Amino acid sequence: MRKKKPGPQRRSGCPLNASVEMLGDRWSLLIIRDMMLLGFRTYKEFLHSYEGIATNILADRLRKLEAHGIIATKRDPADGRKLIYSLTPKGIDLAPVLTEMVLWAAAHEDTGNPALVRQMKKNKERFLAAVRRRWAGKPIRATAD
Repeated sequence: MRKKKPGPQRRSGCPLNASVEMLGDRWSLLIIRDMMLLGFRTYKEFLHSYEGIATNILADRLRKLEAHGIIATKRDPADGRKLIYSLTPKGIDLAPVLTEMVLWAAAHEDTGNPALVRQMKKNKERFLAAVRRRWAGKPIRATAD
């Protein structure tokens, strides 16, 4: 049995509290969303995301997500000054959670991206498998709506 590394001090032992403390705010969730759905891997890609995150907030959230083991970084082989971000297995495990959040919001609010919601509803397991394949380095096969 693998021993867990000691984590940071938490306000309580509640698992929901731990989740909130790790993910913290909308920006962290949107960064993870962009990695899962759009395959974003670079600082520049995140910076140009639809919601328009500020550079200082982006840098802070990327550091926090890495510190919590949700994303990992490596140097870009083409330009050693740049970092490439990737989801860790812990980060990939958030895919079902984010999928349920999208479906919940779409069921209760007037949201955008109906094609994505239809794809998730039609075959949630296929959608999640595609996310996992993206981060396992395998090509993702396009799915028809």
